[in-house]
Amino acid sequence: MSLDTATDFHLTHLRELESEAIFVLRETAAQFQNPGLLFSGGKDSIVMAHLARKAFFPSLIPFPLVHVDTGHNFPETIAYRDQFVKDYGARLVVGYVQDSIDRGTAVEEIGPTASRNSIQSVTLLETIEDNDFDAMLGGGRRDEEKARAKERFFSHRSAFGQWEPKNQRPELWNIFNGRKAFGEHFRVFPLSNWTEMDVWQYIRAEQIPLPNLYFSHQRRVFLRGRAWLDTETGFVAPQPGEHVEERTVRFRTIGDVTCTGAVDSRADNLDDIIAEVAAARQTERGTRADDQRSETAMEDRKREGYF
Repeated sequence: MSLDTATDFHLTHLRELESEAIFVLRETAAQFQNPGLLFSGGKDSIVMAHLARKAFFPSLIPFPLVHVDTGHNFPETIAYRDQFVKDYGARLVVGYVQDSIDRGTAVEEIGPTASRNSIQSVTLLETIEDNDFDAMLGGGRRDEEKARAKERFFSHRSAFGQWEPKNQRPELWNIFNGRKAFGEHFRVFPLSNWTEMDVWQYIRAEQIPLPNLYFSHQRRVFLRGRAWLDTETGFVAPQPGEHVEERTVRFRTIGDVTCTGAVDSRADNLDDIIAEVAAARQTERGTRADDQRSETAMEDRKREGYF
């Protein structure tokens, strides 16, 4: 091959992002003794697990998928998770928020806007301790939220599982510092430089199946704030003045039912979703009630050990 021919070769931006993420995944496996991959059944963790399979193929993914189960999940998410684990031949570790509540280490909220989302941090830290994980791979992206925009690829956590932005290490070129003291661990974010659009375009390019919650469908919902909340699971009930109606909706992000809102949409295929995301004027997490409790809601949760 001539030099002129060689210089014509280039990677698309998706392949560059894929290559970067695979490098981070392999670096995590090399630097840490017992990592885990946080898997919620949402699109970002699905893409990350898909990348992990690519990174270590033909071997199986060398670390378990870890799901923090609030007990308030969409049934479609749990069904997808179980099928995904079976198809990929992966190991699954589940930490149950209900177990933390029963032990008295977490206190369940009460009231009309009660959610188990914030107390997931307790269950996550207990799951990390019980399984001796020294690194947790997460699907967080810098474009999602201002607190996540400050994250490094390798994000240090104290012995108490807390995130302190001032204590994060510099990351020069492709050099990651995974040094830690006893009891500390790292959160690692291979998708840091991806955007929501990148994730959807990659899903289309790789033909990755997703839970049907991401595609438009008929659902009984009610409006609270800026989000349509689900009533079909029975975990959220409308308050006086909130009226249930059947609408054509989809979910841009999937989490705990009590704080995950749907958006009006007729996008029932990947091409339509990508076009919708390109034209959107509301952020991806704009329908997440947990992010609207205060200006610093995400950062406050991260300091307590959140994803």
